[in-house]
Amino acid sequence: MTGLSSPLPQVPLGQDGPLIGVQGLGCMGMSEFYGETDEVESRATLERALELGVTLFDTADMYGMGANETFLSPFVRAHRDRVLIATKFGYARSPERPDDWSLDNRPEFIRAAAERSLRRLGVDTIDLYYMHRRDPAVPLEDSIGTMADLVAEGKVRWLGLCAVDGAELRAAHALHPIAALQSEWSIFTRDIEREVIPAAAQLGVTVVPYSPLGRGMLTGRAFGAALRADDARQNFPRFSAENVDANARLVERIEGIATDMGATPAQLALAWLYARATELGVACVPIPGTRKRARLEENLAAALMRPNEAAIQALEPLAAAVKGIAV
Repeated sequence: MTGLSSPLPQVPLGQDGPLIGVQGLGCMGMSEFYGETDEVESRATLERALELGVTLFDTADMYGMGANETFLSPFVRAHRDRVLIATKFGYARSPERPDDWSLDNRPEFIRAAAERSLRRLGVDTIDLYYMHRRDPAVPLEDSIGTMADLVAEGKVRWLGLCAVDGAELRAAHALHPIAALQSEWSIFTRDIEREVIPAAAQLGVTVVPYSPLGRGMLTGRAFGAALRADDARQNFPRFSAENVDANARLVERIEGIATDMGATPAQLALAWLYARATELGVACVPIPGTRKRARLEENLAAALMRPNEAAIQALEPLAAAVKGIAV
């Protein structure tokens, strides 16, 4: 199966948000981190995604240090009534300070970041505004309170958090409803299943898995020497010389299972994620990133697939065997 054969299913965003396509599109790679990009093909991919039922498009202020938001602006504005744009604040990184990866959740930083994102996107309201990472030095009451004020002022519609633990999600939700939680979740990365997913399910928070394809590893197409020198994955432990061969052998097992299903490894990885989310009782909208229409269509087809029990059981032990931490 290589393409979407039926309309993309929809799920609710949080408890009071709209219905959105069950798969979103991560747009980060269109501007930075994964090597050179073809702007024309990237724009065509955005249009094709919308045509096929994708409504959630994900960016952040630090992707390309603002360039990704600017890149998305014409597309978002042209389809404003159909596109739900998600962006993030939290990293101090900027064109003036490209190597500053420190965190800042102070109210004044949040307000300034929101204004910059609104300006770059060319919109009056950010649909989904995430705290990209939490700075533990800033009380949640201060940061969530400021985010809630932005909602009250009409500058943001729904709030999201990234990579928090279960207790932090519950504490934030008690201050203001949290619509979405974005964390890494895949066949190879399952830490959030212990505490975070149960909290999200109980609170009615939609889970938005990033890197559901293991930053390309679960596709079987991006390993070791195949990566360009300017590819950020060169710095990730799972792609390091001492780990990549062992992880490649795990991916070979995924490839075999996928072949038996008549699917690609990427489709199996996404289909597993949907099945796991259903089992755990949580709404799930993964955001695999791609810059190519063919890969987009391949990924979206997974929304209509379900692995059988034998496949699920075969995939179960893989996460514990992965070499190297996720980030």
